[in-house]
Amino acid sequence: MSAPGATEVSTETFDPGATWRLHPQVALRPEPFGALLYHFGTRKLSFLKNTVIVDVVRSLGDHASVREALRAHGIDESAERPYVRALGTLADSHMIVPA
Repeated sequence: MSAPGATEVSTETFDPGATWRLHPQVALRPEPFGALLYHFGTRKLSFLKNTVIVDVVRSLGDHASVREALRAHGIDESAERPYVRALGTLADSHMIVPA
């Protein structure tokens, strides 16, 4: 069940060339393993399992695209696939949204 007004975003159509940001109803809590994300609108909980992805998620809104955010954190094209997949999953669960 989706939140009212939520738009489904498929990882197949997730565009890492677009600008994304943390959803305004999502709280990010740092943890030793990475972070917890809690969406107050959907009540979903997500885990980020390393600090690099946490830093990328925090900085998404500061960059013109997901790829630019990845590059800013030292993730080049050859290493971006798992990060893009993780961010696509966060988009599917509305933890991140188009900016």
